[in-house]
Amino acid sequence: MDQARTTISKIFNGEPRSYTRFNLTQNMEGDNSQVEMKLSSDMDEEMEANGVGRNTSQHNGPYYPSKLSQRSPKNICISVIAILVLFIIGYLIGYLSNRSTDKPIINHANCPVAEEIIPEPVYSLDWSDLRALLKKKLTTSNIERNLKEFSSSSHQAGTAGDEALANKVMGKFKALGMSPWTDEHYVTIQDPGLSQNRVLFRDNVVGETEGYLAYSANGSVQGPALYAHYGRAEDFRHLQDKSIDLNGKVVLVRAGLLSFAEKVANAANLNASAVLIYPDPLNYKINENSALFGHVHLGTGDPYTPGFPSFNHTQFPPAQSSGLPRILAQTITTKQANEIMRQLGGQNPPRGWSDGMLREVLYQLGDDKDIITVEVNNVLTEKKIHNVFGVLKGYIDADRYIVIGAQRDAWGPGFAKSTVGTSLLVELASTISDMIKTDGFRPKRSIVFASWSAGEFGSVGATEWLEGYLASLNMKVFSYVSLDGIVSGSEIFKASASPLLYELIESTMKQVSFPSATKNLYEQFAGSSWEKSVMEPMDLSDPAYPFQTFSGIPSFSFRFTVSSKLYPFGTIEDTYENLQRYTSYNTPNLAKAAGEVAGLVTLRLVHDHLLKLSPVKYTSVIRDYVSQISSKLQKVHSSGRLSKTLTIQWLSSALGSYDRAASALASTIRNSDREDMEQCRIINNRIMRVEGNLLSQFVSPRENLFRHILLGSGSHTLAALVNHLDAIIQGLESADIDQFKNQFALATWTIQGCANALAGEVWDMDNEI
Repeated sequence: MDQARTTISKIFNGEPRSYTRFNLTQNMEGDNSQVEMKLSSDMDEEMEANGVGRNTSQHNGPYYPSKLSQRSPKNICISVIAILVLFIIGYLIGYLSNRSTDKPIINHANCPVAEEIIPEPVYSLDWSDLRALLKKKLTTSNIERNLKEFSSSSHQAGTAGDEALANKVMGKFKALGMSPWTDEHYVTIQDPGLSQNRVLFRDNVVGETEGYLAYSANGSVQGPALYAHYGRAEDFRHLQDKSIDLNGKVVLVRAGLLSFAEKVANAANLNASAVLIYPDPLNYKINENSALFGHVHLGTGDPYTPGFPSFNHTQFPPAQSSGLPRILAQTITTKQANEIMRQLGGQNPPRGWSDGMLREVLYQLGDDKDIITVEVNNVLTEKKIHNVFGVLKGYIDADRYIVIGAQRDAWGPGFAKSTVGTSLLVELASTISDMIKTDGFRPKRSIVFASWSAGEFGSVGATEWLEGYLASLNMKVFSYVSLDGIVSGSEIFKASASPLLYELIESTMKQVSFPSATKNLYEQFAGSSWEKSVMEPMDLSDPAYPFQTFSGIPSFSFRFTVSSKLYPFGTIEDTYENLQRYTSYNTPNLAKAAGEVAGLVTLRLVHDHLLKLSPVKYTSVIRDYVSQISSKLQKVHSSGRLSKTLTIQWLSSALGSYDRAASALASTIRNSDREDMEQCRIINNRIMRVEGNLLSQFVSPRENLFRHILLGSGSHTLAALVNHLDAIIQGLESADIDQFKNQFALATWTIQGCANALAGEVWDMDNEI
């Protein structure tokens, strides 16, 4: 380099009065190096500094140094050769510096002391890498350790045990550097009173029970016993077909098939005075003296702040949910049910109702002499509960996030109900956090981990959070994954979800192996009709239900379970030892498989440029309802009960609009540039609004919390339209032609509005409404 510098100096006036600087810098966005050659100063300024002045009176054109003007062809050739040699030397230096990645790169011009410049690593994990990392890092040993740590014999909502677990979760999130926070709510729940609830049969006490049903009406009632199978709507119709009047009856029903709240609501609608719920040995394998715990609020959240959050500073007028029952409700043990049922007289039950396994019981329906007295003494109490949150922020769309949640509280040990889910929540947070810190995973969107309280009272903690932040959540949260009750057996895999998630669930099942089996979940249970084998309707008791039907957030819940006996949720027998028996002593492996399902769904939704949600799936759901309504409308028209001017045309047109919009969006996704972040964000925003736009804007969330017209409940739903047409056809008193027309119009416009939003911007529609 010194020789080259000397050569250049000799060419220019023969003295080394200037130098050439080489700046070798590595291009951080590629693999090539850049070689930059700069003269140290402008030649004119340099010549003036050395006494070579310019005669402005004689020189009007550019000035050239005299030695350059007198240079011979030989000198010019030498200068050209020197420059070429210099260029080659620079090129070789750049090439060698690029090859030697382990050596520091030094900028001689900018720093007097050599500094080591380490470029920031750029990681690129494809989906197969990510999937393999999750399976490797999510271990049964870590899950078992968490199961022991979060196991608790008493952690009912709002108690010291619940708060202790909340602090443990908070500590875990802090250790992971997730900057956790809490969300406090003051909620009204119902506890057993100082006087225990009692049941008398023919004036004899059949026993006091520790079990109870929160939010039951209080008092004492007396009435004839009536056996009503599972308390379903069709069960009560069978009784009405036998000309049995339910007015004032005390109804005995089995636990199972639907929630306690729905059983009580069905009985209350027919003017029963009370409901007794018991576990039949056909459905449950538990001790005959084990008590059942639950709630009978036909809704979720705090029933005394319907539609708004239970924050301490909230000042609202007194209110209560329309889902609170007007009648008494109480659980009884298997032994108590056996004592009552074996003495019942009356009619023989409908076919199939006598398949229970109570000892020496014929399952008669009961008669007017079989008097039962029910006394309920529950008390309302206000308790402070805490939801605990941690977040792993995304690197591109941090303001879009998926929520993974688990219930923390339980009646009694609640091992399967809450301990497994809470343990897996913490382990997934740890696993994904480690993938980010050590393996270069860069989630495009954020992941929020949530530990809920008061889940046993009807997803109270989760619902209050949704009510408190609904205005922002339904614009930012694109999915919810529930970890509640995910392991209660080892025989079958079941799931409930928004149709938007069906394709993602199917692909996930193909990537998770069933524990102790060679087949994956899809091969084990699905085959050609995987939806019929695996997917179930999302009902009121599902912890994901308020996210789906109240907030319009595509949600997913699932479980490994058994096909025969129901797991004893809501009893003191929900213990680790009992769960081990139900899982054939394979609980940790099943928890790991459940973690893989939840983890893969989550990672896919935060990894891909475009959200893995499919609006096309809703087309078939809407089409099925349109077909049912069309068929029943024809019957109503033929009966003359409804004018033929009301046709299926507009509803069919709304279906067509949705179908076209969803298909067009699918085509846009297939042809989109996945590297165009702005285009991806626009498409994702359209996908995210589908679920929210299926919430009816024409009903109040205070009067009807679950506004989803396809998956919710209430008169605004398409299912209610079908039932209303049945009532019109049968000429029932509940039928109201004007009300039906109004419901029909509003439901139609909700679908059309969803289609319009899905189609894109208003300037693209061209009068398609």
